[in-house]
Amino acid sequence: MPKDNHHLAAPLPDELFTEAYDVIHDIRDNGADKKRRERLHGLIMKLTETGVDFFFMEPLRRMGAGPMMRKMASMGISSMVKGTKMVINNVLKKADAEHIEGILVFIEEILFEPEPES
Repeated sequence: MPKDNHHLAAPLPDELFTEAYDVIHDIRDNGADKKRRERLHGLIMKLTETGVDFFFMEPLRRMGAGPMMRKMASMGISSMVKGTKMVINNVLKKADAEHIEGILVFIEEILFEPEPES
């Protein structure tokens, strides 16, 4: 990730951070067979859902939005995530080894560990 750009950041559970590196190393070590592509798909969806929750739902929670507003937002986001799931699935099915590696590199670029406390 270029350091000369501004970035958005979202918190990521430790388990998902670890899973991301497990998936990346598994694919690099053993190839992108159907099972591993499914794991990659699952990882991408978890990362997507985590980001969407943080960037869309968290502001509503913080502003004290009522249950109806949160439900409407959740329904719209759910539809978007379902559409994304189909697109990502189709992309991963057709991706060759070079494309898969590009996806793995991108995921590595956007994962950051917490900065150590001074």
